[in-house]
Amino acid sequence: MWSNTYIKYIGANDHDLDLFESQYPISHGVSYNSYVIVDEKIVVMDTIDIRKSEEWLNNLAEKIGDRPVDYLVISHLEPDHAANILELCKRYPNMRLIGNAQTFNMLPNYFDIEGLNEKKVVVKEGDQISIGKNTLQFFMAPMVHWPEVMVTYVPEEKVLFSADAFGKFGTLDYEDGWVDEARRYYLNIVGKYGMQVQALLKKLSGLDVQIICPLHGPILTENLGYYINLYNTWSSYAPEEEGVFIAYSSIYGHTAHAAGLLKDMIEGLGKKAKVADLSRVPVSQAIADAFKYSSLVLASASYDGGVFPSMELFLIELVHKNFQNRKVAIMQNGSWGPSAARVIQGYVDKMKNMTLVEPIVTLKARETERNLEEMAQIAEEL
Repeated sequence: MWSNTYIKYIGANDHDLDLFESQYPISHGVSYNSYVIVDEKIVVMDTIDIRKSEEWLNNLAEKIGDRPVDYLVISHLEPDHAANILELCKRYPNMRLIGNAQTFNMLPNYFDIEGLNEKKVVVKEGDQISIGKNTLQFFMAPMVHWPEVMVTYVPEEKVLFSADAFGKFGTLDYEDGWVDEARRYYLNIVGKYGMQVQALLKKLSGLDVQIICPLHGPILTENLGYYINLYNTWSSYAPEEEGVFIAYSSIYGHTAHAAGLLKDMIEGLGKKAKVADLSRVPVSQAIADAFKYSSLVLASASYDGGVFPSMELFLIELVHKNFQNRKVAIMQNGSWGPSAARVIQGYVDKMKNMTLVEPIVTLKARETERNLEEMAQIAEEL
């Protein structure tokens, strides 16, 4: 784990958590990152989840010994980062709390902190606090992804404490690369707030950042342009690569078969295609894949006069995450009353800058010769 003369890691891995925010499946846990800056003043950068309080407090004590904590910087009040604020106040009664105005508006929703008015240090955009050899400089990041979020820059160390930005799923001792679980993390948790992320990236572009310390996932120490460029792509709702994501909901296999045929057609034209069964793939993964590629196919069985539930959940989430700027094709299946396309198109109409590729393919169970011709046509268009 990266550290330097002043900045020490004191976070913890949670190998047992299976659902992040009670909704996103995580096969390899998550890390709760926290840091302490040991300078003339002792500064703790966020606490961690209550599930790992004891380990975190022990890590802190190991790094600072008998020295008291002078400041706690509250970057983000979400409980996986803020659960131990009250406990730290009890252990270090003279500790000051650094946050912005919104931080202290929200803090009483979680804790009754005795003498809070005397403890709080309210900072605003660009404010600096000297802690000895180093300086803390604060930049507001509202709605990345909560309203009180801020990031902290230490110019002497060229280190950015980035709050939830640049985080990912997975514990720190699990090696899986960065991009796939970072993409799924970003697009499901922060994806709705692209404009706000763009504003933060603009602020950071003027700083000499060489180390990024996020609240989840590994500390980023090299090739930072790669990570920043991905954040720019994701937050501007542009695709990472040319390709087609085919998301389908199938009851007895006919729609799944048609989706597979379409994939073969697209690949036969030399373009990348990926297929996902929405009834089996976590919706968070399907969201990440939809954002990754330049085109989307929505293929679904009809159900109860509408669309199959797993497809509707996916569409709801796409709208919530502000999905936009893509080509989209629609395939529906219904033996006697096809209804899926009407519902799908209603959701697509809520998305910005979507180009509908025609024709809409209507199957009645198995595909016909006409269906195959229509599928070949949309494969060409995509």
